[in-house]
Amino acid sequence: MKIAFIVTEFPKLSETFILNQITGLLDLGHEVEIFAFYNSKEKKVHDDVEKYRLMERVHYFNIPNSMIKRALKAIFLIITNFHKSPIKILKSLNVFKYGKKALSLKLLYVVVPFLGKKFDIIHCHFGPNGIIGAYLKEVGIDSKLITTFHGYDMSKFISNHGEGIYKNLFLRGDLFMPISEHWKKKLIEMGCEEGKIIVHRMGIDVEKFKFSERRKTGTIKILSVGRLVEKKGHEYAIKALAKVVNKNGKDIIYRIVGDGPLKDKLMSLAEELEIEDCVEFMGNVEDEELLKLYKESHIFILPSVTASDGDQEGIPVVLMEAQAMGLPVISTYHSGIPEVVIDGKSGFLVPEKDVDALAEKLEYLIEHPELWSEMGRYGREFVEKYYDLRKLNKRLVEIYRNLIRKENNNDSGRG
Repeated sequence: MKIAFIVTEFPKLSETFILNQITGLLDLGHEVEIFAFYNSKEKKVHDDVEKYRLMERVHYFNIPNSMIKRALKAIFLIITNFHKSPIKILKSLNVFKYGKKALSLKLLYVVVPFLGKKFDIIHCHFGPNGIIGAYLKEVGIDSKLITTFHGYDMSKFISNHGEGIYKNLFLRGDLFMPISEHWKKKLIEMGCEEGKIIVHRMGIDVEKFKFSERRKTGTIKILSVGRLVEKKGHEYAIKALAKVVNKNGKDIIYRIVGDGPLKDKLMSLAEELEIEDCVEFMGNVEDEELLKLYKESHIFILPSVTASDGDQEGIPVVLMEAQAMGLPVISTYHSGIPEVVIDGKSGFLVPEKDVDALAEKLEYLIEHPELWSEMGRYGREFVEKYYDLRKLNKRLVEIYRNLIRKENNNDSGRG
């Protein structure tokens, strides 16, 4: 099969879940091309980007910010591509039908890279890119359209644009794949046809994240992995740690992997609570270093919250990684997290922003190290069963094939 992925940024270190789908499909022998709005140009890039030579498969829409430059380049694009499909180009410029998308010329810039290409599937990650996919279908790009919904596209984006923002996508799209039952319910509430929805989870390479038994040895090592942004809830983990340290002494180290705009604020908070000696801000780390940190740690904590702008998580991949490696987990009743962390079995869940509850569960796990192995084994088995990337990618291929088969059957019926 030939599959096109539409994403916002590529490559992006924090979106390994998309990268894993792309490389998984390549491993299974399918052709993949990537269409993106931006190159994030991050200092660190996932090894698989080079290993699979993915940059050779990327097409950037390259839309100039300046309207003058955009218009001048648009003239060149029209002249050099008009022969490929005059009708599609003219449709992309239909201001009466597409309004600002056509007037701004953005639709033209998105359509042109698809001219002369044929894909079985166009798979959009995140709802806003699904909207772009719906426009492509309208102007005549013939392909089955799938949209995967993750987190911000089902929370902050809807808060900003209203629940009707996906109305056209729900009409034009062939299949919708929220990553959790939580988001499936939300899609149905918004008017998406239930028969077009299949929950398909993001997964991890369970072979890469090796399980090991956790035993208490010296300093208790607690780990968080995630961008330093509000919805990850690092602030509440630091406050909970301060309560535990003040009560039980300082033979605890809390390592925070990741970078982001809240770094200075979080460092100041640790100093203010007088636990700066117990908190290490690691920044972004290479894959091998991250695996080492997982292995060395005793407890994993990620107290995700709904951010003040409405942004929410989907299901953080790091919760799968931590459990696969045998770490007991503390997290929150937030979005789809209860679908990956089973309260009382692989870890503990507490209400969002509840520092006292976080401190209580953290202290309980520290005082009962005999639970670590039991929870770790349960978490490993659960991730192997439901979040194994290889199983999920094979299922994804079957989903694609069934969608194409269904269309072919419909065509034969009409004939």
